[in-house]
Amino acid sequence: MDPSPTSSVLTCTQCGGELHPDEGQIFLTCPFCNSTVYVDKSRVVFHWYVAPTLDEAKARASLARWMSGNQTVKDLDRKSSIVETSFAYFPMWYFKVRRPEGGEEIRMLPAAATAVSEIAHLYLPAGDLRKYESELDAQALAPTVPLQTALQWMESGSGASASIMEQSLVHIPLFTIKYSYQGRFYTALVEAATGGVFANIFPAKAEAPYLLAGGLTALVYVCLAFIPVVSGLAEGSDGAGIGLAICAVAGLAAAPALFALAAWVAAKV
Repeated sequence: MDPSPTSSVLTCTQCGGELHPDEGQIFLTCPFCNSTVYVDKSRVVFHWYVAPTLDEAKARASLARWMSGNQTVKDLDRKSSIVETSFAYFPMWYFKVRRPEGGEEIRMLPAAATAVSEIAHLYLPAGDLRKYESELDAQALAPTVPLQTALQWMESGSGASASIMEQSLVHIPLFTIKYSYQGRFYTALVEAATGGVFANIFPAKAEAPYLLAGGLTALVYVCLAFIPVVSGLAEGSDGAGIGLAICAVAGLAAAPALFALAAWVAAKV
């Protein structure tokens, strides 16, 4: 990344004033309007950050609530162990896009390498953005994904590059929490402004027991449904009536057992 001003004139996106960053400088403040900007090669965009509202203890509590949810294995919050927790302001490309059918939406793309691509689903209201402050530099990760690359991702993903109304660099507060479960290690990100949890790979609930319980329930009632049909073919209308009564009684009798099976699977998996 070469933000040297010798190749082109860099102007502030807010006031249009000329910017003259030192060699290698990518974060700076406009001397004319005091806007904070980010220099990406020959382009300048607004530079924002989101203030954290969670400390480490609250971030771990958010992760524990997520672990006890429906996506993860039962009791993951109690059976897993936190191995490492770190904090940093992570860079994201922020795009305000006009949809073809009208209206606007915000789309986010990582501006640095990350193994947790789910962070792109982060929701970030514009009202949460604050002017970036140099005091954050020690905890802020530098962008490694150029803006042009992010624009190409946007175009290849949705063809929406022509409708981009605004583009900015935003540093968001993230806790990276590594934990272990049954001898394996996993990583989750906790966004420290809202408590949102993002993870690509995690100990998920096994689907097989639920599919087995659902399949067994379906099989039982399909078999019961054939009783009136078979009775009707064998004994006529009287047989069909008797078969229907048997089906109803057997169905009511099977329901508690099948419900108990489903409850047991939910409690164990």
